[in-house]
Amino acid sequence: MSSRVRRNRTADLPMCPTELHQTDTAALVVFADGLNTTLARLDPTGPTTLSQHPGRLDDLTTTPTGETVTALTGTRYQPANVHVGPPTGPLRKITDTRPELNGIALGTQQPLSYRAADGLDLDGLLVLPVGKSASDGPFPLVTIAHGGPYDRYADRFQLFWFPSAQWLATAGYAVFLPNPRGGQGHGHQFALSVAGQVGQEEWTDILTGIDLLIAEGVADPDRLGIAGGSHGGFMSAWAVGQTNRFRAALVNAGITDWGMLAATGENGQFEAALSGSIGWDGIGPHPHDALSPISFASRVRTPVLILHGAEDTNVPLGQAVYFHRALRHFGAEHEFVIYPREGHSIRERNHQLDVLHRTRAWFDRWLRP
Repeated sequence: MSSRVRRNRTADLPMCPTELHQTDTAALVVFADGLNTTLARLDPTGPTTLSQHPGRLDDLTTTPTGETVTALTGTRYQPANVHVGPPTGPLRKITDTRPELNGIALGTQQPLSYRAADGLDLDGLLVLPVGKSASDGPFPLVTIAHGGPYDRYADRFQLFWFPSAQWLATAGYAVFLPNPRGGQGHGHQFALSVAGQVGQEEWTDILTGIDLLIAEGVADPDRLGIAGGSHGGFMSAWAVGQTNRFRAALVNAGITDWGMLAATGENGQFEAALSGSIGWDGIGPHPHDALSPISFASRVRTPVLILHGAEDTNVPLGQAVYFHRALRHFGAEHEFVIYPREGHSIRERNHQLDVLHRTRAWFDRWLRP
């Protein structure tokens, strides 16, 4: 009788597997690789790189033999479209789903590489105001934290229905898209490092990037904004309780109390693993209390725009109501908008337009001279 030994063939890699697609020969694996994407064949000894792609490579499909693949991918200045070709590349674009964007002026997008306070290598993206170069700064800077936390910013087209870099760049803002520890694209240990300590090193990772942009003359230190949705909303709510450096903040579907999220959100004890404890661990205070923005509401001096879907089951509406009531109690400047019928993502077109226009107006109100 032969025995099979199970082995993790992607362990200790500096990138993260995101898709696995079986073929008649060997499986193909998509890896988040820093700001870009690697497509590899999964051999008995581990992955063998076949091609590398800028930004993201999503929804991979293949012919049975694996000789031809299709995927959704784009560029810094073009939205994702269907591309086809051999797994070794290049892939050829065969659709044009957003022709209405052709010819629209966009902000220059560039990768950033820098080191955290403890020496960890980090990356992110900077998008400059439309028609401007870095030497034209300093600019008002909005930092948008990504969700997850196991997500990432890839070097792709940054224009979406929610507040995004190119949307703000058209209004004269520079936008910083940081990839702090806790996200994907840099291996397992990088992602695991925030477990039980959200808002700690990942927050200083973001601050280090902002300070770099200030030092380089890109960002105006007196006109800083911060925004984010989901875990990015947590980071934004966390930020305004830790510092008064920001002139305005957006908290979209954000976590404000980790204990309540573990009790009522979809992911239960996964959230407790991120925050380090759960309410039934005994009489508090609990570790998650020290990592919850609600615990620091009395310190908030930054105007905050809170947006939330009424039917959100991932981060339930109570998270936003709690933060709103706390800010109202302490007399902090804020606005609170609930979108009826909406879940964790805003889907109705009129609501999406409201999110875009409302948030740009919010930053215009507080970050303009």
